[in-house]
Amino acid sequence: MKILITGIAGFLGSNLAARLLDEGHKVLGNDNLMGGKLENVPKDATVLTSDCCDFEAMKALCKGVDVVIHCAATAHEGLSVFSPAFITKNNYQASVTTMTAAIAANVKRFVFCSSMARYGSNEAPFTEDMECKPQDPYAIAKVASEQTLKLLAETHGIEWNIAIPHNIVGPRQNYTDPFRNVMSIMLNRNLRGLPAYIYGDGSQVRCFSYVDDCVDGLVKLALDKNIKYETVNLGPDTGEVTIKELADMCANETGFNQPPEYLPPRPKEVHTAICSSNKAREILDYKETIDLKDMITKTANWIREAGPKEFDYDITLEINNDLTPKTWSEKLM
Repeated sequence: MKILITGIAGFLGSNLAARLLDEGHKVLGNDNLMGGKLENVPKDATVLTSDCCDFEAMKALCKGVDVVIHCAATAHEGLSVFSPAFITKNNYQASVTTMTAAIAANVKRFVFCSSMARYGSNEAPFTEDMECKPQDPYAIAKVASEQTLKLLAETHGIEWNIAIPHNIVGPRQNYTDPFRNVMSIMLNRNLRGLPAYIYGDGSQVRCFSYVDDCVDGLVKLALDKNIKYETVNLGPDTGEVTIKELADMCANETGFNQPPEYLPPRPKEVHTAICSSNKAREILDYKETIDLKDMITKTANWIREAGPKEFDYDITLEINNDLTPKTWSEKLM
């Protein structure tokens, strides 16, 4: 089967490409290299350096493709409150352009990677039948993309599935992005002899997903003919941890013995974000293969091997005021 992966040079896209190539599929993709790196792309995949907002480029890429898996996103939930124009363009516009190109090129199935952010102010654990209550521009863009996909698919007769990955960690994750990937941020700082930063009191609750487990589910959503028109959470509902506990575990992994530094809370941050895995277990045979401690070790080893680095502040803050975290406005990472 011929499969197009957007964001193929990124964390999720590159791991997914490797799996699909191992299974004998022809894989191609695109990436604007905003958060990905060409060295992440498996050597047998075809990659074009292009942006998902470029309709003609996307339509050409989609020609002859059976399935599109749209992984590309600027998945910066917290930042979206301060750079909403940038986030909206690179999530909603990019998604709709890719959907349109896929339909125009007669692609059979479109798999959209959404976000747990869609659930917003709902009470955890989040289930797929809940009304979406987005609390920030990133989440709004994801919900709007889901709605647009369903409308276009119904109109033009294309199959779809929506995956909802959350807090994915593991090899190839971008650990120099100061705006997202909390575990990698903490590990990168600790490995550079610097304390973790915690926004608020650290009582926020999360569950983390290992990338290989998410890839398993995505492959089924893309290729299983009997699974279609489904919205499915991809990630664990066990192993919940507070951000303060996560900081302690990262410090233990790296041998860093200083306490974290606390900063004011970030606006609109959801306190408890955990998704139910019941549907994924039922229809995707989802399993959690490693525990949180091993996820931290594997992610830390990836950073050790690649080398701890300074953070890249390559996204412009559109709104810089008293609410903007000083880690961003003053580039403290």
